[in-house]
Amino acid sequence: YFYDEDIGNFYYAQGHPMKPQRMRMAHALITSYGLFKEMQILRPRRATERDMTRFHADEYVNFLKTVAPERLLEMQPLLARFNAGEDCPVFDGLWDFCQLSAGGSLAGAEVLNSGDADIAINWAGGLHHAKRAEASGFCYINDCVLAILELLKIHARVLYIDIDIHHGDGVEEAFYTTDRVMTVSFHKFGDYFPGTGDIGDVGYGRGKNYSVNFPLNEGITDEAYREIFVPVMSKVMEKFRPGAVVMQCGADSLSGDRLGCFNLSIDGHADCVQFMLSFGVPVLLIGGGGYTIRNVARCWAFETARALGTEINPDIPYNDYYEFYGPDFRLHITPSNIEDHNSREHLENMRNRILKHLSELPAAPSVPLHDAPISRPQKEDVDSDNDDPNVRKPMRLMDALRVRSNEFEDSDIEDGDAKPIPGARRKSSTQSAVVLPPMPRSRPTPPQKHISSMPPNRTTSGPQSNTAVLNTNHNRTTPNSSPRLPKVSTVKMEVDKVKADPDVVKLAPGLPKTGPRPPDDVPEPMSIDSSGVGKERKDSVDIDKKDKPSGL
Repeated sequence: YFYDEDIGNFYYAQGHPMKPQRMRMAHALITSYGLFKEMQILRPRRATERDMTRFHADEYVNFLKTVAPERLLEMQPLLARFNAGEDCPVFDGLWDFCQLSAGGSLAGAEVLNSGDADIAINWAGGLHHAKRAEASGFCYINDCVLAILELLKIHARVLYIDIDIHHGDGVEEAFYTTDRVMTVSFHKFGDYFPGTGDIGDVGYGRGKNYSVNFPLNEGITDEAYREIFVPVMSKVMEKFRPGAVVMQCGADSLSGDRLGCFNLSIDGHADCVQFMLSFGVPVLLIGGGGYTIRNVARCWAFETARALGTEINPDIPYNDYYEFYGPDFRLHITPSNIEDHNSREHLENMRNRILKHLSELPAAPSVPLHDAPISRPQKEDVDSDNDDPNVRKPMRLMDALRVRSNEFEDSDIEDGDAKPIPGARRKSSTQSAVVLPPMPRSRPTPPQKHISSMPPNRTTSGPQSNTAVLNTNHNRTTPNSSPRLPKVSTVKMEVDKVKADPDVVKLAPGLPKTGPRPPDDVPEPMSIDSSGVGKERKDSVDIDKKDKPSGL
């Protein structure tokens, strides 16, 4: 489960329906249900320019990196060229937002490739409208395409499923002519953005019949949606046999969405996710649309629980956004009574046409075995002397500076200093900081279902540290070490009160001039000169013999 708390800091524009705060609300609800105890929550690395230009044009990525609200006048020609305007405004932190959204989906794909998990989640992703050199539909960087390209390094075939109410036009366009990626979209069609996704759009060239579009009308219900989703996806899995699945879970297909017109409940939406998980194929779950943000948080929290196989309480637990879920404070929503304009005849006709196209597919295409490139994360400079002290560092960089108490270097614990903490792993000085599993030459066998784990270099608490903080009791002794001597305090003795006991004198080898003279068998005190060599202090005790107390 990938999440960066900075994702909720961005704000498109006043009155804009896209609100990144919904990811923070969903995460708060997920943690308040205690689901974090059953999965590994990770902060992903940020996508780099090189990552993004695997699909997007160089000049477009450079535009996103350099544009800012204060530069709109001077960059006016580029705004029109790259479709940055009312739907896709330029806001503060636009580049950071793109890096976070795309970085989570890329990290999820890398985890699936490594075989460390069979389910990865990035609710900050799913921006499926972005084109190669153009922003579209609130989307700037198409993280869906980037994740699929990453999965294709290992898997011969990747399936993309889109249950957002809008057609996934950006993803379909990217893979319209290939048979290694099949795109399946269930969406509202007609006088509705983006206006694409007709049932006749099936692909071109080698990609013919590898683009599947199921156009729908407004008001579809859970029962009708299930009747078309299950048979179509069963046939797709039978014929295409993907090695991995990317599922875009846009929540704008829920009933009561600000921009949507479907009538799905949260249960009906989550049933689609659970059905795809039942095939045992590695799945990357990503977000998407959703503009009634309280319902978006409900939906994604419930689908996270479904992915974990956990039943959660229908009553919303208290969290930072508890007041948003009033007045009933319930997890599930009640579908409205709007009319369903999808007749049974229409749905059966569409379903039969799609099943016919799928039956014409040849046997699952394959690719020759090859050595897949290893995706290694790029290190960021987390502690630079040139940093501006007035600029606050992101939380991901602050985590990278933390010292982990269970990591040790050989140089940190010398003999005689302290005992290692029991059970802590001791790192060899020759061990690499990044350990990645070897890439398989063919599709890996999916492990048993669990939520994503990551290579040790991208954990939520930052990279593994090479230092250790030890809290030891300095009054204790350890093997191969000398005991620590107590502090010697000055002992003042009055001559008339000293008893004639030589043992008393031995307890205080250094005495003031008013004290008694030590016996002859006690060595003289030693002092250390500047060269570090001890010498006798002849003048430390200079008591005249005539002043010697009686009885000593």
